[in-house]
Amino acid sequence: MVEHRMVDVNGIRLHIAEQGSGPLVVLLHGFPESWHSWRHQFGPLADAGFRVVAPDQRGYGRSDRPAAVDAYTILHLVGDVVGLIHALGEEKAYVVGHDWGAPVAWHTALLRPDVVLGVAGLSVPPPFRGTQPPLAAMEKRFDGRFYWNYFDRPGVADAEFGKDPRTTLRKFLSWASGDAPDAGAGRQPLVDPERGWLATMADPEVLPEWLTEEDLDVLTESFAQGFTGALNWYRNLDRNWELTAAWHGAVVTSRALYIYGDRDLVPAFPGTPELIARLPTLLPNLWRAPLELPGCGHWTQQERPDEVNEALVEFLTA
Repeated sequence: MVEHRMVDVNGIRLHIAEQGSGPLVVLLHGFPESWHSWRHQFGPLADAGFRVVAPDQRGYGRSDRPAAVDAYTILHLVGDVVGLIHALGEEKAYVVGHDWGAPVAWHTALLRPDVVLGVAGLSVPPPFRGTQPPLAAMEKRFDGRFYWNYFDRPGVADAEFGKDPRTTLRKFLSWASGDAPDAGAGRQPLVDPERGWLATMADPEVLPEWLTEEDLDVLTESFAQGFTGALNWYRNLDRNWELTAAWHGAVVTSRALYIYGDRDLVPAFPGTPELIARLPTLLPNLWRAPLELPGCGHWTQQERPDEVNEALVEFLTA
């Protein structure tokens, strides 16, 4: 059974879910999610001989939500992972991340390879620091309509999403699913600055097959205190670019795995398809070629749990 508790890490408290015993595997969720997005991975990974731990990352769920925007930089997030590994009594761990959790996992391997046994990213490929601050670059490219820039405006997305969290989450999860009618059509996540983002998303009468009302209940409860903590991650994108200047040109050297869906909009971001194609030559210890899941949208481990579990178990036990 999955057990829950609070752990003190780097001056904050993190809620974690855990199951199993053996080498530690840390599962890092993305936006707008929680530990629960890994519900299908606990049993199979524990049965394969691993201690599986999925935190609510800072700003999410039952974990602490620092008030300062600059308390959510990539250095804080990597620090939480390293601190959690040590707080759990371990020196090293496998780190797996999805969506925003993937950059945290990749950067943990990049900045602290000494504590990473292996790293896997779902949806978001490994980071390669660009020549421009990302928010500024997207502002220029999409005239301020890219969702990162919308999220960066203080209080705006917070108010829109917090008005009705359950509807917000239902729309998000359905819109970015591989089951969405226009998924995989090369669309970019652009926001109408006057109407907001949710106005352009259909509210499904029936949830996708991979999502139940009970799942939505758990996720909605985790956002009962609002979305600001989660949105603060995006508000540090340019700050992260500044803070990681010392690692410009560095690559992840840990043993690595990358999984993505062919109907996920993130791998279609500008420049990302070309990056994915080059990963076998860019990462010295990429365990296998990037694994593309047909018909899968953004919520990789929820939409295709069997394929993801099989790949993770093979990777972790290789």
